Amino acid sequence: MALLTKKGKNTTELFFDIFIYIVCGLVFLVIAYPLYFVVIASISDSTLVSTGKVLLFPKGISFFGYQEIFQDTRIWNGYKNTMIYSLLGTLVNLLLTLPAAYVLSRQEFRARRILMFFFVFTMFFNGGLIPTYLLMKDLQIIDTMWVFIVPFSVNVFNLIITRTFFESNIPKEMYEAASIDGCSHFTFFLKIVLPLSKAVVSVIGLYYLVWHWNDFFTGLIYVRDYSLQPLQIVLRDILLSNQVFAEGAGSGGSAGGYAQRYADQIKYGVIIVSTLPILIVYPFIQKYFEKGVMIGSVKG
Repeated sequence: MALLTKKGKNTTELFFDIFIYIVCGLVFLVIAYPLYFVVIASISDSTLVSTGKVLLFPKGISFFGYQEIFQDTRIWNGYKNTMIYSLLGTLVNLLLTLPAAYVLSRQEFRARRILMFFFVFTMFFNGGLIPTYLLMKDLQIIDTMWVFIVPFSVNVFNLIITRTFFESNIPKEMYEAASIDGCSHFTFFLKIVLPLSKAVVSVIGLYYLVWHWNDFFTGLIYVRDYSLQPLQIVLRDILLSNQVFAEGAGSGGSAGGYAQRYADQIKYGVIIVSTLPILIVYPFIQKYFEKGVMIGSVKG
């Protein structure tokens, strides 16, 4: 008989728990170390980084890369645009996705299967880039802020997750009880369903926010006015200009080495600048992730 520990676990279970902790720790290091390396590389001498001498701590600390990035006035304009597109876009997404998911979750709504078919159909088939561009042009939203918000108001994947959450966690008997007191679907959705759905609302909101924040393709294809470009396009242009500068000076002896060194610092700095706001927001919503995604995806 296996020996029991003080907490009532036998030796096999104890070793299994230790093994799980070790595996989880290794997985965490594999995931977290690349991000940590980018942080220390952005403030380290690029020569030491490229030669493998920077592993755990920064060496030859210099903030030149960040100085060059934030001295560029385009950065602040890009931040402002991306904040507007992300917040306003996420608000519009939630205003359309949540009511649509609620309606499609109601079994008494007879057309829900047909409408759901059309929603799912768009996940597999679309008009393509050129017809979409012509549609945006006919709608007269090219070179406007609305091209980032209006055409992509509902993501079908998020709609399916939200609908499944409502079906699994909002009992139909709850509406029957509320309707006896004269509660309409609209009142029921606002005062009962939404307060009980904070988990899925937080998760879907984060999905939409990250998508808008990282949206690069829309600005690249549909916007020519530089004052409307999002942060991702601005960072891309800064990165390309520094890469050209480094390559152009590459044959210039010490000037080439100087250019390459600080171009690499700017490259790593751009990664941090573009991801830091989302990394700050995520911990406040992380607690809802497991409940919002798992319960919304698996019925039981």
